[in-house]
Amino acid sequence: MRLQADVVVVGFGAAGACAALEAAETGSDVILLDRFGGGGATALSGGVVYAGGGTRQQREAGVADSADAMYAYLRTEVGDAVSHKTLRDFCDSSVEMMEWLETQGVPFSAALCPDKTSYPTNRHYLYYSGSELAAREVAPPAPRGHRTHGPGTSGRLFYQRLADAVRARGIRVLPQTTAVSLISEEDGRVTGVECRQLHSRLHLWLTRLAAKPYLYVPKLGRLLHKPVAWLEKRYSRPITIVARQGVILAAGGFVNNRNMMRRHAPACRGGLPLGTPADDGSGITLGTTAGAATAHLDRVSVWRFITPPSALLKGILVDRAGRRVCDESLYGAAIGSAIVSKHDGEAWLLVDSKVLQEARQQLRSQTLWFQRIQMWYLLSRDRIQAATLRELAARARIDAETLAATLDTYNTAPVDPMGKDQAFAQPLVQPPFSLIDCSIRPRPAYPAPMLTLGGLVVSEESGQVLRPDGTPIAGLYAAGRTAVGICSNSYLSGLSLADCVYSGRRAGRHAGGASE
Repeated sequence: MRLQADVVVVGFGAAGACAALEAAETGSDVILLDRFGGGGATALSGGVVYAGGGTRQQREAGVADSADAMYAYLRTEVGDAVSHKTLRDFCDSSVEMMEWLETQGVPFSAALCPDKTSYPTNRHYLYYSGSELAAREVAPPAPRGHRTHGPGTSGRLFYQRLADAVRARGIRVLPQTTAVSLISEEDGRVTGVECRQLHSRLHLWLTRLAAKPYLYVPKLGRLLHKPVAWLEKRYSRPITIVARQGVILAAGGFVNNRNMMRRHAPACRGGLPLGTPADDGSGITLGTTAGAATAHLDRVSVWRFITPPSALLKGILVDRAGRRVCDESLYGAAIGSAIVSKHDGEAWLLVDSKVLQEARQQLRSQTLWFQRIQMWYLLSRDRIQAATLRELAARARIDAETLAATLDTYNTAPVDPMGKDQAFAQPLVQPPFSLIDCSIRPRPAYPAPMLTLGGLVVSEESGQVLRPDGTPIAGLYAAGRTAVGICSNSYLSGLSLADCVYSGRRAGRHAGGASE
């Protein structure tokens, strides 16, 4: 079977959908394909978009923000992942990006969350989703996490509204279609995709059945996914799709490719892969086979959230030696990075009885159901309590002398040595004391989600894939977690989805206008 289109998009998540919509806007004929039914990691996400500079939601909530402040803060997070020019453009176009998403039907709300949290409740949709409060000296902080307005984790709604927009534009969508290899001319120009396709309701049903277990209980998910892979191998048939103008790779990252994870991020053990079976690095492999360069493949974001409840920010995070780990008010990815890279994946949160009581009182009002389960588990099963600090250290096998010195410094210093905001820096003096295990290790009730941040190197003006010598591969583009982007150095909640929108739209515009 042979099909033709101006632009072919591989992967139907946020990046792929945005690329297809922008390519169609140029008047191009677009085919969008996906190994399964669409959604990818986007549909499994919290549906948070990082945006600022004075969005409608910020203005309605009475939040003062500017593109300059957003840029100043993000420079500390983004590092050299992209140029200052590209980051500036990302910040300057942030308000327009949110308006564009709303025109596609994605709903957002100005309901501001009053607490520092990893993810807001169903009453709140605008919140501090990064480490902005810990970077006051760099830029005036502002809440920039825009959660899609819907119950629970709202990534499914975010994706569904984009998918509805794609179909409303008449874009051809080919589900159950796996890109196997790129078609290239002798001069290296990419002109299409060789695929395998099947039409099976059982395949789609089994895919949906395995999706949640694959995310939360990986061993069970992999077992349930085996029939899916067998059906693909046994019944799929070859299909060739010719791309007259360009192919856009938006097939996700490689968090579910064990070999790639061992090779590029061996330190990230014990994290819970945040993605679908399609996040196997296949999009990156397609690009490298065509001669593409890669970067930041060693950058994997591992999250360790200690809130909600927000009272736990008043505790101190210590390692096996009794040393302080980091500012506890940092975003969960920054905390996870510190635990993994500097403390061998081990950390405990030290609190006193006053903080523990306050945290328990906040549980119902500050948490969604899954957060409540995690905290019930932590505050019971994974908490050690003792009347004295020395006894507590002995029970946890933590160096007692160093722990006592760490706590004394925390309690007596006029300014927190780690830079934690004084609103969260309360002396811990009321026994009994507790240590809550926040180590990075497999625990279904308290997972440490992780996702990959690196990918194919692309031109920051067009999204066109580049070779190691910096020359572009004609006809080939990449976006989202298949490509290096805004969040390839450091992750904040909402920054990956925002980059998927930004890079997807960029690739779609340029691929769609390639014939001009």
